[in-house]
Amino acid sequence: MASKLKLKPLGGRVIVEPIEQEEMTAGGIILPDTAKEKPQEGKILAAGPGDRDEKGVRVPMDVKVGDKVLFAKYSGTEVKMDGKKLLIMRESDILAIVES
Repeated sequence: MASKLKLKPLGGRVIVEPIEQEEMTAGGIILPDTAKEKPQEGKILAAGPGDRDEKGVRVPMDVKVGDKVLFAKYSGTEVKMDGKKLLIMRESDILAIVES
């Protein structure tokens, strides 16, 4: 993102920009929005400081800004910022970090 993100996630939450799937199948068929699967891959744009344990000690997050992640389908809360669709979700909704 070119501009500074104006959202700061709290606790164990992250802000993810979904990576949209291809709009055309391998056979050349263009898929309408209604036929596409919801994105399950995205890039972390912001991460909170982490949740606190039962003693009040901050537990650091396993993910960081810039990580490419896989997340559970339909997870998170969708928000729009500067015309982009973003998701705010808990770190626990993230299934894996995609390593390149």
